[in-house]
Amino acid sequence: MKIDYQNLEKKIKIHFKNRSLLIKSLTHKSFDKEKNNEKIEFLGDRVLGLVMAKKLLEIYPNEKEGALDKKFASLVNKKTCLQIANKLDLQKYILTLNTKRKNNVIEDKVLSDSCEALIGSIYLDRGFNVVEKFILDFWSSHIKQSVITQVDAKTKLQEFSLKKFKKLPVYKIISNTGPRHKPLFKVGVKLINTKFYLAEGKSKKDAEQNAAILCLQNIKKI
Repeated sequence: MKIDYQNLEKKIKIHFKNRSLLIKSLTHKSFDKEKNNEKIEFLGDRVLGLVMAKKLLEIYPNEKEGALDKKFASLVNKKTCLQIANKLDLQKYILTLNTKRKNNVIEDKVLSDSCEALIGSIYLDRGFNVVEKFILDFWSSHIKQSVITQVDAKTKLQEFSLKKFKKLPVYKIISNTGPRHKPLFKVGVKLINTKFYLAEGKSKKDAEQNAAILCLQNIKKI
């Protein structure tokens, strides 16, 4: 299967001087154990963090460190990187062991990791100014959403439970179904005087958050 990397360059509005860097950033270790994107992903993760930390300090010069940390975490986490990867249709350009198959399903983790590796390759090929512009352009909507700092539902529920009962909420995994690349978790959470509130999510963490939201709604604290 021939991959049109030039089309990806048009999407990101960056022409690579050394296209082999771009290809390497989108090569999974299952395809090539030696020349893959693991180390470039490591670099890209740090570059993304630096750009976001710099931008947040510019936007929120008077914000407390704790609030900045929450905004930062929401901007650089795997979930956000996955959304950017999907926006760029990175699944069309990633080389994996199953690349030659017609129904090549690429796991979410591979997609988000490849997004970070892409950042690393842009930095190596074109330098900081170019990669900074790329990140700020494609993360712009997420940066705008960071204006609202929200304490996550699990933290809210924990604070409420400790204050009222001096005990932590109890979480329980009810089920884990679906294929490996697209799991579905069902999780329950309860307080001292409540039943288990059940919710689903694509990860254990997401399911716990959704269960915490449901519990908070029912105790009228959200």
